[in-house]
Amino acid sequence: MKRGWTLTELLIVIVIIGALAGIGFPVIGKFKKTAQRATCLNALRGMGTAVEAYTSDHQGFLPNLKMGRSSKTGGDDVLEVELLDYVEDPMAFKCPADDEEFDKTGSSYHWNSLISGMPQSRVTIFGMESESDGIPLIADKEAFHGEEEGTNFLFIDMSASKRLNLDVKSR
Repeated sequence: MKRGWTLTELLIVIVIIGALAGIGFPVIGKFKKTAQRATCLNALRGMGTAVEAYTSDHQGFLPNLKMGRSSKTGGDDVLEVELLDYVEDPMAFKCPADDEEFDKTGSSYHWNSLISGMPQSRVTIFGMESESDGIPLIADKEAFHGEEEGTNFLFIDMSASKRLNLDVKSR
């Protein structure tokens, strides 16, 4: 009766486990990045809802905000401070793939300060108008999801995507 494994059998099992791990870890990593990107896009959509509530409370005007701040002790006229009452959770401003910016500044996202204070129904920037899905409202501060995946955007029409559409229609 055989009582244990031979050295050859043990080595074969270790090689098989190593090969499966070598295949599995990159696949799991890709699934994790995909989940983080989806969570980030969902967070942007949530901020879109907060912006809609803000504009409703302020006669249709977008918040008059700076692009961002360099530390948490910076000014109050930034996205993560002004919209906090509308999202109720400071973690709403954190992209799950962000390892530094949120801890340093309080937000993983930039506000498009070029449209600050404009009436939401009449935003115009670089020849694009409010009806355009190309006007970015909020964006990732960095390419948190990898250079090949780029940056996530929330647009003025409250759609969110990783693709920036800068098609300008002439009048």
